[in-house]
Amino acid sequence: MMSEPDHDTSTANEDHIGPDASLLIVDDDGPFLRRLARAMEARGFRVETAESVSEGVAKSKSHPPKYAVVDLRLGDGNGLDVIEAIRQRRDDTRIIVLTGYGNIATAVTAVKLGAVDYLAKPADADDVYAALTQRAGEKAELPENPMSADRVRWEHIQRVYEMCERNVSETARRLNMHRRTLQRILAKRAPK
Repeated sequence: MMSEPDHDTSTANEDHIGPDASLLIVDDDGPFLRRLARAMEARGFRVETAESVSEGVAKSKSHPPKYAVVDLRLGDGNGLDVIEAIRQRRDDTRIIVLTGYGNIATAVTAVKLGAVDYLAKPADADDVYAALTQRAGEKAELPENPMSADRVRWEHIQRVYEMCERNVSETARRLNMHRRTLQRILAKRAPK
């Protein structure tokens, strides 16, 4: 549930955001996108939304935002393309990546491209706001429930898979694993 801030916090929010409050949110989950956009507007951002990579890239080129929240998995491609488009126009944008698939490897790639943080979906407005306005040097809080050993193993496999450019045979060779075993692991959802 996304909470709306009261009027007293809007002045404090503007201090955290700064003079350029432009925010681009790119997500193909329409209801989530609209809720997050309303919640971010209530916190002082000037929000533009996009529901696809092509729309996100177009808006990034015409009006590069100071802040961006980009989902990695979109219906027409990868959110990394939107991040690259933003970085080609503006290098001071604070970009937060949303990942609903728990794919840490792709999120790490996004951070290397210039995202400042990533959040697992479903993220609420408070988490997104905190990530967008976090100052350099501030440390994020430790998670209450750290990843299980199975999840860490799955994340490692995903990272190697991404490094091998999603080539199953090469990934299996590098992990010293049978190709069919790897395919079964990749077909399953991430463990909790």
